[in-house]
Amino acid sequence: MGVSRREFLKLAGLTAALGLGTGTAFELLAPGQVEAGEYLRSENALRGKRWAMAFDVKKCLANGEDCRICIDACINEHNIPQYDNPLHEIKWIWKDLYKYAFEDTENPYVSDDYKDKPFILLCNHCDEPPCVRVCPTQATFRRPDGIVMQDMHRCIGCRFCMAACPYGSRNFNWLDPRPHIVHYNPKYPTRRRGVVEKCIFCNERIDVGKKPVCVDACPVGAIIFGDLHDPNSELRQVLRKRFSIRRKLELGTKPSMFYLI
Repeated sequence: MGVSRREFLKLAGLTAALGLGTGTAFELLAPGQVEAGEYLRSENALRGKRWAMAFDVKKCLANGEDCRICIDACINEHNIPQYDNPLHEIKWIWKDLYKYAFEDTENPYVSDDYKDKPFILLCNHCDEPPCVRVCPTQATFRRPDGIVMQDMHRCIGCRFCMAACPYGSRNFNWLDPRPHIVHYNPKYPTRRRGVVEKCIFCNERIDVGKKPVCVDACPVGAIIFGDLHDPNSELRQVLRKRFSIRRKLELGTKPSMFYLI
């Protein structure tokens, strides 16, 4: 059963008119009634049971704190709009200081190599994503390989997922994003005002045999992408050799973004 934005609003309006309360409309859209979209994959698609990513913070910082090559590559690949007003900012990959990114676990005696230094942030593609549980239309859903998807055509703009995400990884299009695309990529769809978007691990690249664009763009190899369930993958090898931290582990979301320090 597919539920469009218009159909959802009709259901909600009918519920209000009949005085049935807000619960009834959402019961009609209970999880399980809307199937997540299937994405076509080529025979060359990368195969993995649990995609994850690690950031080598030392390499990243050594390349310069102002480096944003991976960020710009993501912007250009996915037609991410660029607004002058920071209140309208749409970010899939961004930077924030260590003390804010890891505020719940900040160590006052942390090495100066990291203190007050910017860390690369993006969607954590959690094993237990709260955003998926609260979405009434399954516009956000988790693929079997661990990628937390965002279907912008199915999104109704309720922003429940934004409220549920503890990482600030989701952004809402308050304005029409199309006039604010700087470098248009005809291979990736644009979107309309009123929908949420976020990093989707470049699923469109994975499904044709390519790694996420940020991985390929990084000039110093600071971003490692691989299958967390494959003991022989580059990702697993580096995680065995290096100490890593993750954001907000105490929340039980089981994030798949590792920071090598």
